[in-house]
Amino acid sequence: MNSKREYPIFPIAGVGVLIQKDDRYLLIKRAANPDKGLWSVPGGLVEVGERVADAVVREALEETGLVEIKERIGVFDKIEHDAKDKVLYHFVILHFLAYPVEGEIKPMDDALDAIWVTKEQLKEYAITPSLRTFLENIGFL
Repeated sequence: MNSKREYPIFPIAGVGVLIQKDDRYLLIKRAANPDKGLWSVPGGLVEVGERVADAVVREALEETGLVEIKERIGVFDKIEHDAKDKVLYHFVILHFLAYPVEGEIKPMDDALDAIWVTKEQLKEYAITPSLRTFLENIGFL
């Protein structure tokens, strides 16, 4: 089934939220494509008329619970091609660091599971290729 995310006419703006609690970071297991079944950080698309900071809070709330945004930590271009070299996905993802402020973190909406891991443990998980590349590019991994 084709969705507006597949074979887009324009790049799609998205957000990723690296949530830190003490020395651990939150990973969620993606429930949908792209990257279904792989671990990533909470995130999703910026809605029309929505500020990026508001999208960060909304996505974190929808997938895990409430957070406080700390800072933007980088931008990543996620571009995937199909077998015929047509652009299948094209996302521009703004990544933010955030801290949980209340409630218990639990997987919701687009997440199959959620887990807290240390920076060292991140390497042991099957995280999305784009998240791995982004974290390596900013010197996090």
